[in-house]
Amino acid sequence: MSMTKKDIVLKVASETGLKQLDVKRVVQKALEAVVAALAAGQTVELRNFGIFKVKSRKGRTGRNPRTGAKVPVPPKRVVTFKPGLIMKRDIR
Repeated sequence: MSMTKKDIVLKVASETGLKQLDVKRVVQKALEAVVAALAAGQTVELRNFGIFKVKSRKGRTGRNPRTGAKVPVPPKRVVTFKPGLIMKRDIR
Protein backbone atom coordinates (compact mmCIF):
# COMPACT_ATOMS: atom_id res chain seq x y z
CA MET A 1 0.00 0.00 0.00
CA SER A 2 1.31 3.46 -0.80
CA MET A 3 0.68 6.85 0.72
CA THR A 4 -0.22 9.67 -1.65
CA LYS A 5 0.20 13.41 -1.31
CA LYS A 6 -3.53 13.61 -0.59
CA ASP A 7 -3.12 11.13 2.28
CA ILE A 8 -0.35 13.28 3.75
CA VAL A 9 -2.51 16.40 3.46
CA LEU A 10 -5.45 14.69 5.16
CA LYS A 11 -3.27 13.37 8.00
CA VAL A 12 -1.56 16.71 8.66
CA ALA A 13 -4.86 18.61 8.45
CA SER A 14 -6.57 16.27 10.91
CA GLU A 15 -3.65 16.36 13.37
CA THR A 16 -3.16 20.14 13.27
CA GLY A 17 -6.68 21.43 12.79
CA LEU A 18 -5.60 23.42 9.74
CA LYS A 19 -7.72 23.57 6.60
CA GLN A 20 -6.93 20.92 4.01
CA LEU A 21 -6.51 23.57 1.30
CA ASP A 22 -3.89 25.42 3.36
CA VAL A 23 -2.01 22.21 4.15
CA LYS A 24 -2.13 21.19 0.48
CA ARG A 25 -0.57 24.51 -0.55
CA VAL A 26 2.21 24.18 2.02
CA VAL A 27 2.98 20.57 1.06
CA GLN A 28 3.01 21.45 -2.64
CA LYS A 29 5.30 24.46 -2.11
CA ALA A 30 7.66 22.36 0.03
CA LEU A 31 7.89 19.71 -2.69
CA GLU A 32 8.42 22.39 -5.36
CA ALA A 33 11.25 23.89 -3.27
CA VAL A 34 12.95 20.48 -3.00
CA VAL A 35 12.67 19.88 -6.76
CA ALA A 36 13.94 23.38 -7.59
CA ALA A 37 16.95 22.95 -5.32
CA LEU A 38 17.79 19.58 -6.84
CA ALA A 39 17.37 20.96 -10.37
CA ALA A 40 19.88 23.67 -9.44
CA GLY A 41 22.35 20.99 -8.35
CA GLN A 42 21.97 21.60 -4.63
CA THR A 43 21.78 18.97 -1.91
CA VAL A 44 18.62 18.96 0.20
CA GLU A 45 19.19 17.86 3.79
CA LEU A 46 16.19 17.35 6.06
CA ARG A 47 17.61 16.63 9.51
CA ASN A 48 16.70 13.19 10.86
CA PHE A 49 14.75 12.44 7.67
CA GLY A 50 17.41 12.15 4.99
CA ILE A 51 19.50 13.72 2.26
CA PHE A 52 18.55 14.12 -1.40
CA LYS A 53 21.44 14.55 -3.86
CA VAL A 54 21.79 14.76 -7.61
CA LYS A 55 24.45 12.51 -9.08
CA SER A 56 25.67 12.25 -12.65
CA ARG A 57 25.80 8.87 -14.31
CA LYS A 58 28.27 8.29 -17.12
CA GLY A 59 27.12 7.23 -20.54
CA ARG A 60 27.50 3.55 -21.29
CA THR A 61 26.73 0.90 -23.85
CA GLY A 62 23.53 -1.02 -23.16
CA ARG A 63 21.87 -3.91 -24.94
CA ASN A 64 18.45 -4.20 -26.52
CA PRO A 65 16.95 -7.32 -24.85
CA ARG A 66 14.88 -8.24 -27.93
CA THR A 67 17.55 -8.00 -30.60
CA GLY A 68 20.75 -8.18 -28.57
CA ALA A 69 22.02 -5.11 -30.43
CA LYS A 70 24.30 -2.72 -28.58
CA VAL A 71 22.65 0.62 -27.82
CA PRO A 72 24.36 3.77 -26.52
CA VAL A 73 22.89 4.99 -23.22
CA PRO A 74 23.55 8.73 -22.78
CA PRO A 75 24.82 10.24 -19.52
CA LYS A 76 22.12 11.48 -17.18
CA ARG A 77 21.51 13.03 -13.78
CA VAL A 78 19.63 11.04 -11.14
CA VAL A 79 18.32 11.84 -7.67
CA THR A 80 19.59 9.70 -4.79
CA PHE A 81 18.28 9.53 -1.25
CA LYS A 82 20.14 8.59 1.91
CA PRO A 83 17.88 8.07 4.94
CA GLY A 84 18.64 9.89 8.18
CA LEU A 85 19.30 8.27 11.54
CA ILE A 86 15.73 8.49 12.86
CA MET A 87 14.31 7.05 9.66
CA LYS A 88 16.81 4.20 9.71
CA ARG A 89 15.97 3.47 13.34
CA ASP A 90 12.19 3.58 12.87
CA ILE A 91 12.03 1.50 9.69
CA ARG A 92 13.91 -1.54 10.98
